[in-house]
Amino acid sequence: MAMPERRVRQIGETAIEAIERQDWLDVIGDRLQKGVAAAFQAGGDAGRRVRDFLHGTWLGHPLHPVLTDVPLGAWTTALVLDATGSKGTARAADTAIGVGIAGAVGAAVTGLTDWQHTTGGDRRVGLGHALLNTTALALYVTSFALRRRGARDLGRGLSALGFLVATGAAYVGGNLVYKKRIGVDHAPRPDSWTDFVAVLPEVELRDASPRRAEARGVGLVLVRRGDRVCALADLCAHLGGPLSEGRVEGDAIRCPWHGSLFSLDDGRVLEGPSTFPQTCFEARVRGGQIEVRPRG
Repeated sequence: MAMPERRVRQIGETAIEAIERQDWLDVIGDRLQKGVAAAFQAGGDAGRRVRDFLHGTWLGHPLHPVLTDVPLGAWTTALVLDATGSKGTARAADTAIGVGIAGAVGAAVTGLTDWQHTTGGDRRVGLGHALLNTTALALYVTSFALRRRGARDLGRGLSALGFLVATGAAYVGGNLVYKKRIGVDHAPRPDSWTDFVAVLPEVELRDASPRRAEARGVGLVLVRRGDRVCALADLCAHLGGPLSEGRVEGDAIRCPWHGSLFSLDDGRVLEGPSTFPQTCFEARVRGGQIEVRPRG
């Protein structure tokens, strides 16, 4: 790696580590997380549906990263248009900034909904990411207002500063995803095998009582429902919570960590915050043993 590239990487890693050490962020994080959770709970079923929509449960993919492209793309466009220095592109630059502001609000709401389930250093880094984005948004809102009043030079300066802050926030967000694995699929997706593997004696599995087992290195949760035996990957796709410690609700199982609800029949998400389905296994009882294999 060339020296400048190594230096940039070191600066980024140092900045992330510095954010993780800021204990004072926990005071803000505690209050904010409780407030977000209380707001959704106060809405009852409607609040739950709104929460799941903002998570992206309906999309099968987190909604937040979809929306982050809007402000970054719009503000990059505005930066290029401002750089031309042409009066003819001034209105187009203003419009791009306005679009970016609207997109940033949507990204903030969805990001806050996802962030409420983080803890420890992940929560601090997420809060730092949010504070940087909020600063960038404030700079762009001020820039937009100044442009409308005719103070274009100052407005361009603030938007350029906002772009630098937004870029830094994007770097922190990338660290959350690619290093801390926030917002990615945590359920194991094993290579398929065709033969059934014995994992547990049938007599050890009680009705509606989750039981952990293992097949070829993959942790499973087994649930008996009458004459049926259902099997899913044990690690919750959301943040890796143990479903075997969860609660069976009818033909579904709820994660004990953040409440994601998965169908026992096919692993699909019935309630968020998870946006990814669980890996589902075919299960049968043969010779007094419960046997499983990945469902094709």
